[in-house]
Amino acid sequence: MLRVHIVGAGVAGLACAVHLAGAGRAVTLYEAAGQAGGRCRSYFDPQIGRIIDNGNHLLFSANRAVLDYLDRIGARDTLTGPPRAAFPFLDLRSGERWTVRPNAGPVPWWVLSQERRIPKTRMSDYLGGWRLAFAGPEDSVADCLTPGDAMWERFWEPLTVAALNTAPREASARLLWRVLRESFAKGESACRPLIARDSLGASLIDPALAYLRAQGAEIHFNRRLRAISYLDQGATALDFGEHKVTLADGDTVVAALPPAAAASVLPGLDAPQETRPIVNAHIRLSAPPQAAMGAGVPILGLIGGTAQWLFLRGEIVSLTVSAAEDLVDRPSEEIATTLWAETAQALKLPAAPIPPIRIIKERRATFAQTPKAAQKRPPARTSWRNVYLAGDWTDTGFPATIESAVRSGRTAARVVTEWSRESR
Repeated sequence: MLRVHIVGAGVAGLACAVHLAGAGRAVTLYEAAGQAGGRCRSYFDPQIGRIIDNGNHLLFSANRAVLDYLDRIGARDTLTGPPRAAFPFLDLRSGERWTVRPNAGPVPWWVLSQERRIPKTRMSDYLGGWRLAFAGPEDSVADCLTPGDAMWERFWEPLTVAALNTAPREASARLLWRVLRESFAKGESACRPLIARDSLGASLIDPALAYLRAQGAEIHFNRRLRAISYLDQGATALDFGEHKVTLADGDTVVAALPPAAAASVLPGLDAPQETRPIVNAHIRLSAPPQAAMGAGVPILGLIGGTAQWLFLRGEIVSLTVSAAEDLVDRPSEEIATTLWAETAQALKLPAAPIPPIRIIKERRATFAQTPKAAQKRPPARTSWRNVYLAGDWTDTGFPATIESAVRSGRTAARVVTEWSRESR
């Protein structure tokens, strides 16, 4: 049987493998690390004494590709979230709290009510968002909107940084519009927030590995791809150092790797190389906080501080600082002190003593999602006839998120299948 060799067991590689194995294809999955998951990995941290995620990830009910993937691996019920869309916020400087509650349907009538609008914003501020729909390929978010006003500070900037991991003055307006078009523009049912109930690994990774093993897929860890051999415009072998894999005629390869790693084994690949960091903090409280974050939602948007989002899972509080170029090189102890102060204020907890905190720095969390970089995102097909790409950085049309990763894996699986049919 012809085999598909998938290199990289992050979400993109797993999604590709799940689609192909479910269709009866022979699949071999290789991963350089000792575990799957990539940037969505989970592990037991001795300092916290709990299983934590490498980073925090917020999903939306509009993320159809992710939800389909979870259905395939039997893990849809591992997500949790409110029955209706609600996004509580806190301005750390003024102490103001409010909750964004979109209404049902595509017409945003909720902005007509001053009580439902973000404090200090006007109805016309929301209409300005439609300018993103007409953004050109070179336009940044700041080119289309009005930097400095309340709407910018309390909605557009935190949304852009969270969705694109890039400051809005340089972030692609077209990518942000894609987020809005698929979520808020469709109404409440499309933008309900979802998070992993237990861990990202328990939702996205472990069930996928179990599914693949049940389908007979081969899975190899600690296999770092060093090179690909080519002949007559096609790949002929994979070099994993001590392990060499010769490809049979008709075998295919999916490189589900970060852009720099993919470029190192695919000559001529032009991919976005500039990256942006994310810093996450995981804090273990002595008990779940009594103060609710608002609307029964386990997330809280933070304005005017260092972190943009706070996540609560039992007694574990996690904070995310996206586009963290100004933070990532600071000592972890300094970052921990800053983020604990914001947590204590947000959850109305005593400032001392400081509980156990783990700081995680993901220096190359995503590619820099600028207009220039967005235009360099490659398709799934490469110049090599039997080699394909998957990854949230490929041309999915979506920002580099879990949704984009799953879509890229699904697309790679589709084009592999198409090539197999064409080459018969």
